[in-house]
Parts: sequence; C-alpha cells; structure tokens
Amino acid sequence: MGKFALTLVIIGALNWLLVGLFQWDLVSAIFGGDSHRASSGFSRIIYTLVGLSGLYCIKYLFLDESRGRAR
Repeated sequence: MGKFALTLVIIGALNWLLVGLFQWDLVSAIFGGDSHRASSGFSRIIYTLVGLSGLYCIKYLFLDESRGRAR
C-alpha cells in the first residue's frame, strides 16, 4: 500500500511540475476540465519545487522497505 500511495504522490507532484513550468494540468487534460491554468509567478515557483521534489522521490519506489536500502 505504501508504494501505491507514493506512486500517486509522485504523479501528483509531476502534474504540479507541468503546471509550474508550462501552466498545463495533465490530470485535467486527461479526465476533462480546463487544462490551462493561469498562475502567479510565486505560485508557479512553488508548483515547480513540489514537482522537483516528486522527481526526487522516485528513488524511494525502489527501496527495500525492510532495510531502507536500494535493491
């Protein structure tokens, strides 16, 4: 269950990265809604940082949960 939750968090963070860099919401584009978001410069910086954090967390998907080490 932990890997599934982490995968969803990473997908969400990558979506925010797209919003921060390109003002484009992938989830809305796939499931309907307005895929272009108008955002302030500061909020785009925050979205981008959240997205970069999601990229960083991808490595945690490949950790052995019992030891906390990469396989």
